[in-house]
Amino acid sequence: MSDPAPDIFAYRRHWAHKFGPAPFLPMSRDDMDALGWDSCDIVLVTGDAYVDHPSFGMAVIGRVLEAQGFRVGIIAQPAWDAADDFTRLGRPNLYFGVTAGNMDSMVNRYTADRRLRSDDAYTPGGAGGRRPDRAVIVYGQRCREAYQGVPVVIGGIEASLRRIAHFDYWQEKVRRSILLDAKADMLLFGNAERAIVALSHRLAAGEHIADITDLRGTAFIRREVPESFTLIDSTTIDEPGKVDKHIDPYAEAPRAKGQGPRHAPEPSLDPVPSAPGPRVVTLHSRPKGQDRAKQAVRLPAFESVRDDPVLYAHASRVLHLESNPGNARALVQRHGKRDVWINPPPIPLRTPELDRVFELPYQRVPHPAYGDAKIPAYEMIRFSVNIMRGCFGGCSFCSITEHEGRIIQNRSEQSILREIEAIRDNTPGFTGVISDLGGPTANMWRLHCRDPKIESSCRRLSCVYPGICNKLNTDQVPLLRLYRKARALPGIKRVLIASGLRYDIAVETPEYVRELVTHHVGGYLKIAPEHTEQGPLSKMMKPGIGSYERFKAMFDRYSKQAGKEQYLIPYFIAAHPGTTDQDMLQLALWLKANGFRADQVQAFLPSPMALATAMWHSGRNPLKKVTRTSERVESAKGRRQRRLHKAFLRYHDPDNWPLLRDALRSMGRADLIGNGKRHLVPRFQPGGSGGRPGGVRTPARRPTAHKKFRTQHADRSRKARPSRKPK
Repeated sequence: MSDPAPDIFAYRRHWAHKFGPAPFLPMSRDDMDALGWDSCDIVLVTGDAYVDHPSFGMAVIGRVLEAQGFRVGIIAQPAWDAADDFTRLGRPNLYFGVTAGNMDSMVNRYTADRRLRSDDAYTPGGAGGRRPDRAVIVYGQRCREAYQGVPVVIGGIEASLRRIAHFDYWQEKVRRSILLDAKADMLLFGNAERAIVALSHRLAAGEHIADITDLRGTAFIRREVPESFTLIDSTTIDEPGKVDKHIDPYAEAPRAKGQGPRHAPEPSLDPVPSAPGPRVVTLHSRPKGQDRAKQAVRLPAFESVRDDPVLYAHASRVLHLESNPGNARALVQRHGKRDVWINPPPIPLRTPELDRVFELPYQRVPHPAYGDAKIPAYEMIRFSVNIMRGCFGGCSFCSITEHEGRIIQNRSEQSILREIEAIRDNTPGFTGVISDLGGPTANMWRLHCRDPKIESSCRRLSCVYPGICNKLNTDQVPLLRLYRKARALPGIKRVLIASGLRYDIAVETPEYVRELVTHHVGGYLKIAPEHTEQGPLSKMMKPGIGSYERFKAMFDRYSKQAGKEQYLIPYFIAAHPGTTDQDMLQLALWLKANGFRADQVQAFLPSPMALATAMWHSGRNPLKKVTRTSERVESAKGRRQRRLHKAFLRYHDPDNWPLLRDALRSMGRADLIGNGKRHLVPRFQPGGSGGRPGGVRTPARRPTAHKKFRTQHADRSRKARPSRKPK
């Protein structure tokens, strides 16, 4: 991939660099006065408490901008019922930067069953209710009210996943791009260091934000398409099939003879000025050899995808196909009278750039304003080190790839070791144990495509599904060497690996698995097979259960050789699109046969923009070409069926037995009801359980008791315990 992006630390620093780095970025006027500032150049608004640590997005963005010479203030978890709290740092000279925080605010506040959570790991004391629903929209509007005329720039995972028309699970409808609802001038998606540094310097140089339209990783509103661009109808890239007669949204340009309209009605579209104007290329006249930087793909308009689930699935597929920074084109989607223009994804940071980002002068602790209050998310990561970004797994239900991209961004070995030493020397309470060396996936560090040319042109949705690509370097020996050097540092007693592990890659380097199991497992290791049945696994883009069993055999063998009793903690998803009741029954039988008893389970949550969410909403499979007659995907949407799927994962819970008995009878599997080892649920109900008044007395002979083990809930951050020693 050609890499024209300048080093983010090569810009001439803004004049305010003379103030030097702040101990903490200011959160009040008193903090600003102590630093000698009369104003902030940039004010960042976040839904999280301010923790000055490289695992917290606002701290990273703030420190990166500070290194460019800008004065950056933070408004953390403001009161949002009025604009007053948004004025606490005064009028910013350049812009407001707005994010919901490290988590999507709706995922943060609600469970997969839409129940309000009582806690918030990113708030002092873990208290809930300190951020609003759809925080980016609310904060953006309050910034507008606080100081009219100040640009509003939104970013973070909540904005990234809503940059286009998207299905909203909490309202059960397709919403328009968050750009419009937040009244923002620009949206930055993905890891935004490259875009936000360039944007800040250009605004400081006097450019108007409306004129900055060429930055990768940005989205903004346009009323007219530049004449230099060629617009390509997305249906010529991935034709969704015959559509009934309707108004042609591309009426401004002639079509090839005999070429009919391709999209659902869009009556709200404006008439477009007559030529000269952008060309719209049809299937028979697509450009050959033209500079892709001057091509843009027009997706079906918001009004079309809102009303037509097939077009929604089509648009989702095209968006994901245009996600490789090496070959992606701009995307354009009409919303009423305006276009949402989405530039190609940002060029990934090079290793020296990423090293500098992580080695900026973070205090690595919460702001002193919080006193002794504990912030659970910080407590969990304060002794951990992030060694990479991105994920090429492409799991259809996951937002990591959509946010951070498929190309792995690696830190250098030296930088990682320096951070471990900094934790050892400076972090309060350190006892010699590094809790994690990881990232989105623990063992993708330094893994990459063997051929840069192929990488820059590839359009696969995953590098490891349906099998590991033969162009993917899977050698984990460099990671093994890093582990050895990390635990050899003076004062380091142990280095654990707590991030999720991609086990289908791990088995490609048995020496890595041996090293991991012998030295870096704290009794339990998290992995995520997600299911056992091929139907749901094919919709998740996950490997078959055979890969898990191959890894488990290695894990058990090397644990025994090391003289350790250790356990795998497998995670499973209930109610994922493409999952039938029969699939969940088979999974429950597998769990029982292997002695697993899940104490908490994860139900599928349709996050905005995910391919699995497109399946959930449209009933079509966007992993393949989407047509009117393409593969249908059924989803467990009703409350009773979702309860049933979760109940199969917790087959051992007496409260679930009445529901499971009814289901087993209706499925013709009453043979699984009884009191023997081969049965899934007992015939009798303990008194006072199962949701039925005055239950039935438990018989004298009870099913064999097992210890519980925990799997984490939707955020996958809770501890786990095994059921019993595996056989």
